[in-house]
Amino acid sequence: MIKKITLTVAFSAALFVGGFAQKNPLKEADNAFANKEYFTAVDWYKKAYTKEKKKEKKAKILFQTAESYYRINDLNEAVTFYLKAIAANYPDPISHFRIGQAKKAQKLYNEAITEFEKYKKEVPSDARAESAIKSCELAQKWVDSPTRHKVDNMPFNSKEEDFSPAFSDKKNTSLYFTSTRDGSTGGKIDGTTGSLSSDIYETKLGKDGKWSTPTPLGPPINTPSNEGQAVVSRKGDFMIFTRCGQVKNKNITCQLFIAKKQGPAWAEPELLPFNVDSSYFEHPALSPDGNTLYFSSNMAGGKGKNDIWISTFDKKGKAWGAPVNAGAAVNTSENEGYPYLHPDGKTLYFASTGLLGMGGLDIYKITADKSGSFSGQPENLKYPLNSPDDDFGIIFDGNKDRGYLSSNREGGKGKDDIWSFYLPPLVFNVSGIVTNSLDKTPVPNCPIIIKGSDGTLAQSAADKDGNYTIKLSPGVSYEIYTQTNKDLKTASAPLSFLASDDRGKFTTVDVNESTNFKKDFQLVPVQAEIKFPAVLYALGKSELLIDPTGSAKGNDTHKPLNSQDSLNYLYKTLMDNPTIVVELSAHTDSRGSDKLNDPLSQARAQTCVDYLISKGIPKERMVAKGWGKHKLKISDAQIAKAKTKEEKEALHAINRRTVFRILNWDYVDPKAPKTEIPKYHPKVSGEEDSSQIEDAPADK
Repeated sequence: MIKKITLTVAFSAALFVGGFAQKNPLKEADNAFANKEYFTAVDWYKKAYTKEKKKEKKAKILFQTAESYYRINDLNEAVTFYLKAIAANYPDPISHFRIGQAKKAQKLYNEAITEFEKYKKEVPSDARAESAIKSCELAQKWVDSPTRHKVDNMPFNSKEEDFSPAFSDKKNTSLYFTSTRDGSTGGKIDGTTGSLSSDIYETKLGKDGKWSTPTPLGPPINTPSNEGQAVVSRKGDFMIFTRCGQVKNKNITCQLFIAKKQGPAWAEPELLPFNVDSSYFEHPALSPDGNTLYFSSNMAGGKGKNDIWISTFDKKGKAWGAPVNAGAAVNTSENEGYPYLHPDGKTLYFASTGLLGMGGLDIYKITADKSGSFSGQPENLKYPLNSPDDDFGIIFDGNKDRGYLSSNREGGKGKDDIWSFYLPPLVFNVSGIVTNSLDKTPVPNCPIIIKGSDGTLAQSAADKDGNYTIKLSPGVSYEIYTQTNKDLKTASAPLSFLASDDRGKFTTVDVNESTNFKKDFQLVPVQAEIKFPAVLYALGKSELLIDPTGSAKGNDTHKPLNSQDSLNYLYKTLMDNPTIVVELSAHTDSRGSDKLNDPLSQARAQTCVDYLISKGIPKERMVAKGWGKHKLKISDAQIAKAKTKEEKEALHAINRRTVFRILNWDYVDPKAPKTEIPKYHPKVSGEEDSSQIEDAPADK
């Protein structure tokens, strides 16, 4: 069975234990350790320690015990014995490095950094210490800022080891995986881990969305040896898998076998031609077309302890070619394994202990260049696809951003488990309510315009209750605003509404969580006569003035009032409502003759229109109308009732006003760029000349 941390394998335990001499526990321990039977080695080292008298040898036994525990991933015991070895003056400072690795795997990053610093101080030439410290810093950062992936434990996991999933059908509804659960064909205890020998199991996804109880493949695939890490071609016509143990009475390391489909079953497996007894071969993966094989091996010519290798199928010779190393961009001086080529045919996923990562094994990806070679820097998949523990054996469900991986992280059922992962969709919306600014009643059917930095220009509308919701895209900045029209009427706003100058701005750029943005709008109802800040003129003239006293009505700040600033309010209203045509009306008080007041008010109205034209408002959108004293708001009879001169003057000031009213909503600027959003130009019934509209009685 394949062990994750070392990516090495053991011979079948039964082949060795009986052959060892029983008289020398230390020799038995060293032999078991050399054969990577670490579980067995622990017992022998403990027996050897009780018999050993020399301090130097006892210190080494403590260290070797720690190393054995470390390799079977019992980190707590490993740390305990490393500390005992240090206390016993074991001279190799690697104990500090190992403790650091164990602490890192337990998410004790600060403690891990302390141990790595101790090792760095004693062995400054070893670059691994600096890399390990950097890994701890990155791991903390990744845990604090995880990716959006969700990772869930699969229901069919056991309390033992379950790992290395592989799809075994075209629909990706059947999984093969490696397991040491009860029911193993061999039924023997593996000297490496103390677990049962591993077999290949199968589970199927039912129509109810549940996975079936896993069942072993049985002979000729599963045998008393360790079987694991299988890959099935997309056509389903052959399978390549790992077998470690005894074949035809020959003791070998892990090697790769191919089994062809024979009806509903698998034919007798055959050893791939490039296998040699002196090396081990494991973790097979196939390209989508089934013609390229990726695997892990410690064969000669590699970059490190275990490398990723590639073999191509020779169609003419009908055989797998000599393996080629995947290159320095993939392989390091440490261990690489568990390759997987994405269905895109160019992205290689693999596990490594030699790159900056979070724990023992981390999963990385690298993309082939145009020549098909792997170059550049492998990318760590980060947390939560990786964890402080061992993470390996990833596969994807086709081109979807979901699949399965193996991990012994916290929260699992057994020593190693299979976990599903998926990337939940980012859902962005903006929602709100449109209401009347005066009485807060909803405004149904109000058009909502949204503009995106990606060129999006779309229109929605509020519902009957004034509510709206618009779906957004990831990675876009937005601006949202209202658009009104003459038909946008309610019981409390029979003349419709002016568009709000309020614009919502928000972005989904770099937002990694689904978000519902909120933006409410309050619309000002249209009045028969719309007021805006007071416009002042020179006495008896039409020139615009500044009020030096701040005495104009509504100027609560008592600051000088610039008439042009007042007109800028109307300018903004016209810009926010680009389809309205207005009458700009100037009125005088009741004093003076019509002969003087009528032309004066007309000139004042025209002065306002001319100013707005100078600001860029088309003249077609405005009509100047001087009303003189013909449309008083306060009658002379009401003014006469005022007690003081100041009160009378204030009432006359109400009559001296410049206001505007909407004549129609149908203006189309011929120079404006055309847009694809619908234009709202409803025909308005009963449009009358302004002189025919009755005002409220002056004495009300």
